[in-house]
Amino acid sequence: LKEGRVDMAVEALKAAVKDDPKNPYFQRGLGSAYAARREWDKAIESYRKALELNEFYVDVRNDLGVALLLSGKREEGRKELLAVFADPLCPAPEMTAGNLGRSYFEDKNYGEAYNWFRTAPQRNPKYADAYLGLADTLVALGRLDEAIATLEAAEKQVPDSPSLLLSLGEACFQAGRFSEARGYLEQVARLDPAGPRGR
Repeated sequence: LKEGRVDMAVEALKAAVKDDPKNPYFQRGLGSAYAARREWDKAIESYRKALELNEFYVDVRNDLGVALLLSGKREEGRKELLAVFADPLCPAPEMTAGNLGRSYFEDKNYGEAYNWFRTAPQRNPKYADAYLGLADTLVALGRLDEAIATLEAAEKQVPDSPSLLLSLGEACFQAGRFSEARGYLEQVARLDPAGPRGR
């Protein structure tokens, strides 16, 4: 999967599941392979089988929630993610909160998106994606100055993050603070000269 050989991964994991159908790790792997092919129904089925085999496999519940969201089953997906977030064994509550925030943002429910994006850094102040989502939400709510202040505070928590600096530069540009915008964008170009953000 990491090498992008998704079809080969699907076949290898199908064979592994056939050899050991009671292994929840193989079922989760197969779900992830199907998800990489955007075959959401098959991914969901595999994740559910993994949970049947091990109901305490919290990572799978998170994967299932995301797959349900991406398949269009928005409320069902959020219900799974809420269950994951409430679980004391949740391995990355900041990511789960961020996924919930992103789902509400995509549905233009900015009030809920704002709440979840604010929750994520409380669990892990180094989670840059939460700050980006929070800033996007504030911009959507017409609160550009707050978005800039949020990104400035985030940059102190996660220094030298090209994504945060790019978002901060774009927000400053949008606010007409051109010299600040240029400074942030030049930092991005230095940090990621060959990457899409730097370009």
